Amino acid sequence: MAVTTWHWVRHGPTHEKTFVGWRDVPADLSDTAQIARLHAHLPKQALLISSDLIRASATADAIAHPKRQRLPHDPALRELDFGVWDGMHFSDVADRDPELSRAYWETPGDISAPDGESWNQAASRVGDVVDRLNGTHPDIHIIAVAHFGVILTQVQRALGVTAYQAMAHKIDNLSVTSLTFASGAWSVAAINHCP
Repeated sequence: MAVTTWHWVRHGPTHEKTFVGWRDVPADLSDTAQIARLHAHLPKQALLISSDLIRASATADAIAHPKRQRLPHDPALRELDFGVWDGMHFSDVADRDPELSRAYWETPGDISAPDGESWNQAASRVGDVVDRLNGTHPDIHIIAVAHFGVILTQVQRALGVTAYQAMAHKIDNLSVTSLTFASGAWSVAAINHCP
């Protein structure tokens, strides 16, 4: 039986106090001790893929290993696209779009930010990448360095819960969420493990 294990790593902190979706802001990777613990926790032999946004790709570079085969950065692993909200403070978003912003967080699914995308659209594009790699690389460990929303779409999928329920999970920077795919079904090994 082929078992594919995904180790989802959230990129290093950005220290941004506003919405950060597709905006390309760098990660703070100065905590070398934490990165070393993360590196040691992850399987040595694995595929390594990341979002193409610099905060994710630089974090992937920091945990590279000779036995970790690096795949090209994938823009489909980007954070949710917050559209015009990207770069705005949460309170400014609430002032600008009070009903829409509340619905976006309380009933996620088909609701999207202005000029952005919905939870379901993001989950679909991320799921396509996961399904493709499950098909082309069965029975392997895959380390995917991505973003809060991206990881939660896959937690939702693995747990079989609603988007709202998935969003209740905390995903810290440089944490690992491990999900296993075997015999056509998902299982959860760890959510938000901080080595």
